[in-house]
Amino acid sequence: MMRAPSLLPAKVLRVAVVYNPAKVDVVRLRLLLEEAEAAAGYEPAFWFETAPGDDGEQAAVDAAATHPVFVLVAGGDGTVRTVAEQLAGSAVPLAVAAAGSGNLLARALGLPVSDLPAAVKSAFDGAAHAIDVGHATLQHADGMVASHVFLVMAGIGLDARMAAGTNPRLKKRLGWVAYAEPIGRSVLANADFALHYRLDGGRRHSTRAHTVIVGNCGTLTGGILLIPDARPDDGILDTVILRPRRKGAWLQIGVRLALSRFLHRTTTGKFLRQLVRQPFALRYARARRIDVTFNTPQEVELDGDSFGAITAANITIRPGALQLIS
Repeated sequence: MMRAPSLLPAKVLRVAVVYNPAKVDVVRLRLLLEEAEAAAGYEPAFWFETAPGDDGEQAAVDAAATHPVFVLVAGGDGTVRTVAEQLAGSAVPLAVAAAGSGNLLARALGLPVSDLPAAVKSAFDGAAHAIDVGHATLQHADGMVASHVFLVMAGIGLDARMAAGTNPRLKKRLGWVAYAEPIGRSVLANADFALHYRLDGGRRHSTRAHTVIVGNCGTLTGGILLIPDARPDDGILDTVILRPRRKGAWLQIGVRLALSRFLHRTTTGKFLRQLVRQPFALRYARARRIDVTFNTPQEVELDGDSFGAITAANITIRPGALQLIS
C-alpha cells in the first residue's frame, strides 16, 4: 500500500548570527558565512547586531526567536555569556567565533580564537555537546536581586575590580597585559574582606579573603591554570579563595600558579605536587551550590563583565544546560 506524500514543508536550514561590531570584521564574516551556507545548503542567515550597553541581550532574544539550526556568536566572552543566557535549557546549539581580548571559554574548549575561517568551519562541521552553565543570584548593595548565567567564572574581589578597573581601549590593544596595572594596585593595597560561605547547604564557614572565584572553567587570561580541577561538563563548580595574609604571600601564589599547569598536567608534576604542601593563601573547594555573604559590599564579575557591588550570592550549576558546537 502506497503512503500519501507528506504535506509538511521541509525544515528550513538557517543560522542566526549575533555579532559585536566592535570586535569582529563583519564584512569578512559575512563572506565566510555565505560560502559555508552555500556549501551546506543553508538559507541566508539572520543577522543581529549587539547594541551598546546591553552586550547583546536583545539581539540574543531576537536570534533565539528565529528558531535557527544554531546561533553563531561573534564576539568576546561577555557576548557569548549573554547569548548563552537565552539559549540555556533550549535545544538550540551555540557556536562561537571568539573575537574578544580574553576568549576564555574558547580557549578552555579548544575552539579557534581570533580565526574567523576556522571558527565558521568549526560551526558547520562540528558537533553539539552539552556543557554546564553556572547560575548566579546576586543580592546588590541597594537590595535589588538579579540572576545571571556564566560559562567561565564568577569573580568577587580582586578579579571583579580588575574587570571593572581595566581601561577598555587598553584592553582592546594589549589584551591580558592590560590587567597588569589594576592587579598591581590591588596587590600593593592587599585589601581583604570578611565573608561567610556554605557548600551544598553544609555548615557555615567564615574567613577573610582577597578574592573568590567560582569556576566552570579553570584557565585565566594568559593561559594561567587557576582552578586545575574545573571542567565545563562535570556538573560541579570549583572554587578558589585567595587569602594572602601578607604581601609576601602573593609571591607564593604567583609561583604556584606559574607552575600549576606543570604540576597538574604532567606525570612528574603530579608526583611533585604530592610532596609540596598547598599554600595557605590558596583554598580550593568543590560543590554544586555555593552560598556566600559579605560584611561589606564587594564587586562581582561574570565572564569578565562587571555586575556592580553585592552583599550576597547564591551560585549553582545547571548540568548540561547548554548545547555548544565544537
